[in-house]
Amino acid sequence: MTQERTGAATFKGNPITLIGPKLSAGDPAPDFILSKNLLEEATLKDFSGKVKLISVVPSLDTGVCDAQTRRFNSEAAELGDEVVILTVSADLPFAQARWCGAAGIDRVITLSDYKTNAFGEAYGVLIKEFKLDMRSIFVIDKDDKITYVEYLGEMAEHPNYEAAISAVKSLL
Repeated sequence: MTQERTGAATFKGNPITLIGPKLSAGDPAPDFILSKNLLEEATLKDFSGKVKLISVVPSLDTGVCDAQTRRFNSEAAELGDEVVILTVSADLPFAQARWCGAAGIDRVITLSDYKTNAFGEAYGVLIKEFKLDMRSIFVIDKDDKITYVEYLGEMAEHPNYEAAISAVKSLL
């Protein structure tokens, strides 16, 4: 049975329903299969041995999602090779690649949850009403344990960038 969290968040003040569990620091990170492009997939294991910052956005083609991804792309240069920053959205891989090219994004890896929304459901961020993933941040250590989580209460708000980066740095 799929867990629904009604009223767990809002979109421009209107309640939305999130599907999946609310994860916490200390939980094992759920594995995932996300699309890198139409033919290639990525799983959590592909990033083993690295600290992972997963930045979840509803769509790269919106202002806050654009700013969030650009901010983490600029932060990535300071974090070194032990860290990987993944941006997950339900955008098609074509749209992600186009957006990254236009925005000059070269340090963040974009992955798409468009096929099954399984990532969104496993991480408790799938928005029932839109079939998009809710803005959120997950920091996962080298042993695939979640060490930091931020579920945003309002879809149009920015995450706490400083807290997320600090959580990453604490693992290095």
